[in-house]
Amino acid sequence: MYQGGVVENLNVSGLVRLIGAGVNLVYVVTDNERRTEQVTVLAASRVKGAGTPCVWTCTDGLVRDGVAVEGSDDPVAALDFAIAQPGPLVFIFKDLTWFWGDNPYIIRKVKEFAHRGRGKVLIVLGEDETVPPAVRGELVILHQGLPTIDEIKAFLEQVRGRDQFLARSCEAEPGLIDDLVVAAQGLDLADIERGMRMARAAGGIAGSDLVMALFETKRTIIRKSGIMEFVINDASAEQVGGMENLKQWMERRERAFGLEGISSGANLPKGILMMGIAGCGKSLFVKAIASSWRLPLIRLDMAAVYDGSYGTPESSLRKAFKTAEAIAPCVLWIDEIEAGISSQGFKAEGGSASRILGSFLTWMQEKRAPVFVAATANAIEMLPAEVIRKGRFDEIFYVGLPDPKAREDIFRIHLQKQKLDAGVIDVPLMAGSTKGFSGAEIEQAVLSATFEALTERRPMTQQDLMAAISRTVPLSVTMAEQIKKIEAWAFKRAVPASGKFS
Repeated sequence: MYQGGVVENLNVSGLVRLIGAGVNLVYVVTDNERRTEQVTVLAASRVKGAGTPCVWTCTDGLVRDGVAVEGSDDPVAALDFAIAQPGPLVFIFKDLTWFWGDNPYIIRKVKEFAHRGRGKVLIVLGEDETVPPAVRGELVILHQGLPTIDEIKAFLEQVRGRDQFLARSCEAEPGLIDDLVVAAQGLDLADIERGMRMARAAGGIAGSDLVMALFETKRTIIRKSGIMEFVINDASAEQVGGMENLKQWMERRERAFGLEGISSGANLPKGILMMGIAGCGKSLFVKAIASSWRLPLIRLDMAAVYDGSYGTPESSLRKAFKTAEAIAPCVLWIDEIEAGISSQGFKAEGGSASRILGSFLTWMQEKRAPVFVAATANAIEMLPAEVIRKGRFDEIFYVGLPDPKAREDIFRIHLQKQKLDAGVIDVPLMAGSTKGFSGAEIEQAVLSATFEALTERRPMTQQDLMAAISRTVPLSVTMAEQIKKIEAWAFKRAVPASGKFS
C-alpha cells in the first residue's frame, strides 16, 4: 500500500493513477467542494467497478445515488460502514475534519480503513492542511488545483452548446472563445459561470461584456483576500525618467515574445527584483511594466500577511499565491519585500519566518501560472541569499539616484503633469542644481513651487523652483552612509537600471 506521499494538485488523471497505485486514503485541501466532488466522480468513473462515489456529510450521513444509509450521520458509524463494504468503492467525506481533531475513535477508524480498506478509497475534504499527526503518515495530501487552459476551453465550448447568447456572440466574434479562455485563466469553473451570468443580468450580450465580466470576477476575488490590493494603474514607461536598462529589458522581451504573447501569459517572464534608494522610481516602474504589458496589477501587503487578521502568516501567504494564480496572467507587486522576508527575521522569528521563506522560494521555483513577480527592496542586503540567487528572478536591477539626463527627464515629466510650460524653465540648470536628489524629491520641489505660486495667484517661475530646491535637504545627504553601503553592495551584484544597456 502506498502511504504518506504528497501530490501537489488534484486532477482526474492524477487521482486515477493514485488509486491504481493502491492509495486508499486521500486528503484534499479545497475551498470548492463542488468542483472537488466533480473531479472525484470523473475519476471514479474510470476505475473499473467503482461506480458512483458514496458521499458523507454530518447532516445526511452516507448517500449514494440518492439513497441514504440509515444511522450513518455519526462519523464513527459511517467509517465502520465504509470499512465493511466490499471494493472497489470510493467514499467522499466532506465534514470529517470538524470531528477528527480530538476524537480517538475516529482516528482509530481512519487507521483501520488504511490497513483494511483494500480496493476502496476514502477521500477527506478540508479547507486547510491541518491533519492529525497520528494519521498524517497514512494520507496522500492533494490540493484542489485551478482548471487548466484545456479544461476552461472545454467548459466554455460546453456552455456555448447550451447557451444561445454565447453561441451568437461567438458567431459574431470568431476569436471570442480564445479571448474568454485568457480572461478566465486562473478562475474556477464555478466563478467563470457566475461571471458570465452577471454579465447577462447586467444586459451585456457582446463578447467584450463577457470578457470584462470575467476580469471583474478576478477583482472581486482580490478584494475578498484582504491581504492584496488591486491597483488602478495608468502609468507608462514614458512617465519614468532615466532607467534606460530597465526600459531596454522590457523592450527586448516584447520584441522576442511579442506583446500579445506576454499579455496572454503564454510567454510571460518570471519576474524582476529592483533594489535601491527610496524615492527613485521602483514602484512607478512596476506600474509601468503592468500597464505596458496590459496586465492587471495586484499588490501584496506583507504587513497584512504577518498581522494575523486573515490567518497564520503561512496560510495568508498561500492564499496570496492562490489569489495571484486566480488572477493570472498578472503582475504581483511585492513592495519592500525585505519587510516580510529577511535574514534577520529568519533568525529572530525561527519557525514561522523559515516556513514563509520556504513557501515563497518553493512557489517562485515551481509556479506554473503566468504570474510576473515584481519585487522592490530598499535594503537588499537584508534578504536571504536563497531569494536573490540566479533563477529566482530573471534579473536583479539596482535603481540609484538619477543622473543629470534622468533628472532633466523627471523635471519635464512633472512640469507637464502640472500643466506648466517647460520652455520657460532652464531645465538643464535645474537638473544641475539637484545633484543627489531622488525622483520623489524633484517631484516634491515642483509641487512645492507650484503651491507657492498658486497661493499668490500667479504663474510659477524659475525662481520659485530654485527656492523650493534650496529648502530641500535630499536623502543622499541625510542618509549618506546608508546610501554608500547600498551602492557598494550593488556594485557587480546587480544590473544598473540606468546607463548604456549591454
